[in-house]
Amino acid sequence: MVTKVQVREALKKVIDPEIGINIVDLGLIYSIDVKRDVAHIRMTLTVPGCPLANILTAQAEKAARGVEGIKDVKLELTWDPPWNPKMMSDEAKRKLGWV
Repeated sequence: MVTKVQVREALKKVIDPEIGINIVDLGLIYSIDVKRDVAHIRMTLTVPGCPLANILTAQAEKAARGVEGIKDVKLELTWDPPWNPKMMSDEAKRKLGWV
């Protein structure tokens, strides 16, 4: 059975090309739920008008589909709550020189 941890690790391979940090450490992934062979992912972007929205969501979906045992992905893009830099991991903040 596929776990949330496996999907989360796969999503860490999706790198925001403008910042060079993965979408998990950026705090863009709000939730992951796996039911049978379907990954349900709730995510956001740093700003609603992000020019990379289609690319990042497509890459996230592709990464999740790449997990052995996942047959479908339901990705929900949300703006609630709005993203803010406090959502980033300490590792991401270090890479940006904020810690």
